[in-house]
Amino acid sequence: MRMLYVRRRHKPMEEATVQKRNFTAFLIHALFLALTLNFIDINTVVPSMLSQAGGTAVHMGILSAIMIGGTKFMQLVFAGMIVPLRKKKPALLVGIYIRVAALLVLGLFLGNLGGEAFWKVWTIILVMTIFSFSGAYANISYTDIMGKVILPEKRKKLLVVKQLISSVGVIVSALLVKVILSQVSYPANYSLLFLLAGLLLLLGTIGFWMILEPAAPAPARTPLREKYREFWNVLKDDPNFRKYLFLINTSGVIVSTLPFLLLYGRSRFPVDGGMTGTFLLVQMVGALGANIALTLFSKGQRYRSMIYLFVIVSASTPLVALLLPATPLWYSLVFLLSGISFTISQIVSSGVLLEISTNENRAVYTGLSGAGSIMQVVYPLLAGYLVGVIGFPAVFIMTSLYIVLGLYAAKTIHCERLVGAN
Repeated sequence: MRMLYVRRRHKPMEEATVQKRNFTAFLIHALFLALTLNFIDINTVVPSMLSQAGGTAVHMGILSAIMIGGTKFMQLVFAGMIVPLRKKKPALLVGIYIRVAALLVLGLFLGNLGGEAFWKVWTIILVMTIFSFSGAYANISYTDIMGKVILPEKRKKLLVVKQLISSVGVIVSALLVKVILSQVSYPANYSLLFLLAGLLLLLGTIGFWMILEPAAPAPARTPLREKYREFWNVLKDDPNFRKYLFLINTSGVIVSTLPFLLLYGRSRFPVDGGMTGTFLLVQMVGALGANIALTLFSKGQRYRSMIYLFVIVSASTPLVALLLPATPLWYSLVFLLSGISFTISQIVSSGVLLEISTNENRAVYTGLSGAGSIMQVVYPLLAGYLVGVIGFPAVFIMTSLYIVLGLYAAKTIHCERLVGAN
């Protein structure tokens, strides 16, 4: 009888240990990923690098469309490959290691960049495309694994704590980025940043090796036509998912807008490597402040108030960029807002998707959310073109008005953990 009693007590302890280990694993990877993305930040470092290599607003629009919208679209392509896998961790690691290789290759290329040339700009875009698409491949597995190994009541806590830990770590890395961009000459400074990013991302795989993923039941093989029918049924039968798509296709375009803020700043006053590092540091301060506030005041699993906040801050950011005086000190406030809006967008997009999907359909929903993010591709391409035709002010005003449409989704989206949200 005593042995039976001990066994009954032991099993819950094992489950608690596994939960703690998996929770820690995601946080370890989040820290190293945040450090990595800081060294190659798409809102500050990449626009500055591309501009110095000879790139224009059109090139920035193309790269933004690939790294943000194109990445999400590719999730649908990769979903069909990954969904049948009983364990997703091997696919996750393959995607991460391809990203590491792309960063190291680009770091070596940038070390011999030399003067401006369009072929160099297109080479940068090509390698960053490989980096971004391999990230899309990994993200399908990442979202599916998180949904399986983290209990529903712990998911929002994980997302908020993950963002908080990441923000604290990247403050230190932002200071290092500022030092490198200020003290190391071009193009060696960007080469060093990308090489360090590759090494940090490689270290981040330690977290994924820690994850204990249960094997899912082997899904039945379905013809391609059936898969597309399944995608269509989700769009037709789930109004919540349609509202989620509406949100990320309206307010979500702020993520594609942020890289243009630095280009607009460069059109108003000189921006050197040191100033780029300062803008990145201010952006990270905004991200950290947002995470601390969300950690302190976020209630349970309620997302509705967070969605409202996301829409309001996102719509305000381009307008503030237009209204501030043309000095680096004042313009830094724009990057404070960009850090806040980006942080909230990460929590909202991941958290709401987790709550409106189930373990069985999460990979399909993730793939569809990427393919359905059509404006994440169209907007930066259109903005990059229109900037040269009607200028930054008109583009930013239209963007803010478009982002406000997301209030409809904030008001009407519904799932069990959103009921009664304030």
